[in-house]
Amino acid sequence: MKFNLGSLHDLKAVGGSMSRAVDKRLIEVQDRVRDHFGWAYSDDLQSARALMEACEAHPRALELGWDTQGREAMLGGLQELLLNAPHVVLIGAAVQPSDLERQWPEGTVFVAADGAVGACFDIVEPTCVVSDLDGGIHLEEAIRRRIPLIIHAHGDNMDTWQRFLKHWTDGPAPRLLFTHQTHENIRGSHNVGGFTDGDRAVCFVSWMGVSNDRMELVGYATTHVGEWSGTTNVERKLAKLEWMAEVLDLILPDWRERGRTYA
Repeated sequence: MKFNLGSLHDLKAVGGSMSRAVDKRLIEVQDRVRDHFGWAYSDDLQSARALMEACEAHPRALELGWDTQGREAMLGGLQELLLNAPHVVLIGAAVQPSDLERQWPEGTVFVAADGAVGACFDIVEPTCVVSDLDGGIHLEEAIRRRIPLIIHAHGDNMDTWQRFLKHWTDGPAPRLLFTHQTHENIRGSHNVGGFTDGDRAVCFVSWMGVSNDRMELVGYATTHVGEWSGTTNVERKLAKLEWMAEVLDLILPDWRERGRTYA
């Protein structure tokens, strides 16, 4: 399902009464994650600011809707779609295509976490993909299909997002929104909480105003690395999944009962 930018009724909904304030505990988790892995706050901040600057200076920014007005339109349209959906399905990297081959309620909206979008193709149509751009060939296919991306900037992915932006100078390019993991107010980018793509997808949907009772999680694993994860260090990824579980426990306490999970 895709949203119609021509039918927007309120481009300023996010940040106003329709969106939820971010739980401070979610931001504190981000700080503890940085301390745990020894990552520098300054690197996260540099990446987030540089991504916004590079996007706005991109030669196709206006054409692709990456300018301020275009991003606000996308944000408003996506929020409208999510708020009007009777059911929102979050798809994690441990999903099996068979998990998605069922009769979904009419109007169901799907949000994929990074490479998990690969399980969706030709089965369900994701409304957007929440990603830090390490989803490999599955993410490349999502881009080819022009599925909107919610791109996350952090200190370790500057080279990656720079490569994607360069590639999008001439080739197919998706609509974009941006998230970060700092305490700063970065114009055009948002800290919605979350750490991995999977839990950040839930944080994003919640921040957009979707109530917990309308969310279902499919393919969220904590004991093994899902087959739709991008190239990764397995040991470190498993440690990250423990942090994912902590975030989900805060924002959606009964997440393990919300659909097919693999805790």
